Amino acid sequence: MAQGKAGEDLCVKGWVRNRRGSKNVTFVALNDGSTINNLQLVFDRYRAGEDTIRRITTGAGLSVAGTLQESQGAGQAFELIVKEVEVLGEADPERYPLQPKKHSMEFLREIAHLRPRTNTFGAVLRIRHEAAYALHTFFHEKGFYYLNAPILTTSDAEGAGETFKVTTLNLENVPKNESGDVDFKQDFFEKETNLTVSGQLEGELAALAVGEIYTFGPTFRAENSNTTRHLAEFWMVEPEMAFYDLEDNMALAEEMLKYTVKHTLENCADDLAFLNKRQQDEEKSKPQNERNELSLVERLQFVAGNDFERLTYSDAIEILKRSKPNQKKKFQYPVEGWGVDLQSDHERFLVEKHFKKPMILYDYPKNIKAFYMRRNEDDKTVAAMDILFPGIGEIVGGSQREERLDKLEQRMAEMNIPSEALSWYLDTRRFGTVPHSGYGLGFERMIQFLTGMSNIRDVIPFPRTPGNCEF
Repeated sequence: MAQGKAGEDLCVKGWVRNRRGSKNVTFVALNDGSTINNLQLVFDRYRAGEDTIRRITTGAGLSVAGTLQESQGAGQAFELIVKEVEVLGEADPERYPLQPKKHSMEFLREIAHLRPRTNTFGAVLRIRHEAAYALHTFFHEKGFYYLNAPILTTSDAEGAGETFKVTTLNLENVPKNESGDVDFKQDFFEKETNLTVSGQLEGELAALAVGEIYTFGPTFRAENSNTTRHLAEFWMVEPEMAFYDLEDNMALAEEMLKYTVKHTLENCADDLAFLNKRQQDEEKSKPQNERNELSLVERLQFVAGNDFERLTYSDAIEILKRSKPNQKKKFQYPVEGWGVDLQSDHERFLVEKHFKKPMILYDYPKNIKAFYMRRNEDDKTVAAMDILFPGIGEIVGGSQREERLDKLEQRMAEMNIPSEALSWYLDTRRFGTVPHSGYGLGFERMIQFLTGMSNIRDVIPFPRTPGNCEF
């Protein structure tokens, strides 16, 4: 909103948040989206005219000229005494869905094209912007190069097979070859193509040429999941670094997360104060034993100011096996022994109940991790690491990459990954291979942590989920 001094004439533009008044004076809260704070407009009803006042409804777009003065009421330092007003766009109060009252998150997801106008989603979008800026700044200051990894690809970096297919073939008359399979030779790229699930493999190619790179872009996964933690379209930050081992990798990821949290605390104070109060109000409705011990802002300050706990997967399993939730069968998936894949309730127990601080787990069993992770000397584990945050669970996943050609080809054969399809990837191990590492940050999960929003669908402007691709 406009900045100025008392007695200064200003022209401001924005949208009406609400209107109230008496017989002679009308007060309008105006917001232009740049801040969570509204500017109070003071109208003389006779000077403005009843027809104009009638058109100034919640949601209407205005252009207003007037004089700034110190506010006579509580809640704001200044107010604008209106001299001239132009209603740029009316909002029919009978149809405009965002009236001044509390709306459910479910309802707001149905009108995602309008929900950025609410205080909550305006705050989320501004914090999302600042976090993205912080990440780009962090890597730029570190000397990393920003790489634009392809969105269209023929590889599946995770090997999970849950990809969105891309084709120009006529789906009503799909061409077949002599074997009766889809004839992709007639498709645009002449081979089976999908939307990327990760920019990692391409990132490795660039890192092994220019040293240190990062990607920051959309990724896609066709996982039919309707949880509060999954999206079909989401953004990933994926740095890849030549000459980094696992220790270097963990140190960089922790530094990056702390940098982003500190930047948000320093640059989003008003929005965080609003979201902090919002979360505290929500906490009051929870049972005492389920409430967070720290407020949103306190959690951010704690993460920014403390070292992360580091623990091997093996040690974590021992803690989980002996834990009360596991012994009392409270975990959805009981922890019975070494080698199981940790679930979100296991991760959150370690972070929120046992250590009560962010954690880095490392040296995972090779059988539950991807083919490209470097095999440790014990031949049972790989040099992988996950960073776990309170309220979120896994927020970063990464590893030292397997730079040894023979070991990589052996692991690909064990996992039935055809080496011919990834010959370009294997070339980096054939020609000048060096130790290197990287990780992926789920950007939406980072925004969840920064804003305290409990559902990942509420930290991205237009969520893509099973059965939902609106707007």
